[in-house]
Amino acid sequence: MSFVNYQTKEINCKVVYYGPGLGGKTTNIQKVYSGTSGQSDLVDLDTDNERTLFFDFLPLDIGMIRGFKTRFHLYTVPGQVIYEPSRKLILRGVDGIVFVADSQVERMEANIESMNSLIYNLDEQGQAPNRVPTVLQWNKRDLPNIAPTSELSKKLNRYDLEEFEAIANQGVGVVETLKSISKKILLNIKKGLE
Repeated sequence: MSFVNYQTKEINCKVVYYGPGLGGKTTNIQKVYSGTSGQSDLVDLDTDNERTLFFDFLPLDIGMIRGFKTRFHLYTVPGQVIYEPSRKLILRGVDGIVFVADSQVERMEANIESMNSLIYNLDEQGQAPNRVPTVLQWNKRDLPNIAPTSELSKKLNRYDLEEFEAIANQGVGVVETLKSISKKILLNIKKGLE
């Protein structure tokens, strides 16, 4: 849930990028960071093989809503299954989710496993992807051995969520995905402030 501080007139929102290891979650946040002109700091925790160990955190100031300063905090979960407890912890209090799927055919099982993990972890918190603002991103669309978007949708989009194609390392689809999830979160916030 968004943290609203009425005294300081500030709203803090948590967006979590979820998906399989090496799918492009961190790359999405790095591309957002490179476009922020130094307005925020990126905290990046990596293991020896350059995978995100715990999370990436990027606070983004997006302006005012009904007199409140609004900030988005972007996190990624570790994609590796051995970090399942960290995934659960990072999802606590989430306001919106970007599920980043790796479009490569050979990564479909990892995508499905990660989506099942997301649904299970949200369920443990009394939530579901159709109750928490969630969008899906089909990343790595520039690679040669990719699944059709219709197949990705059939296997991963159980809740008829909004979908985006992306090539995160080139910045393609990154901003559009973030704008969509931000808009969905802001609509929820506005309803809560009325």
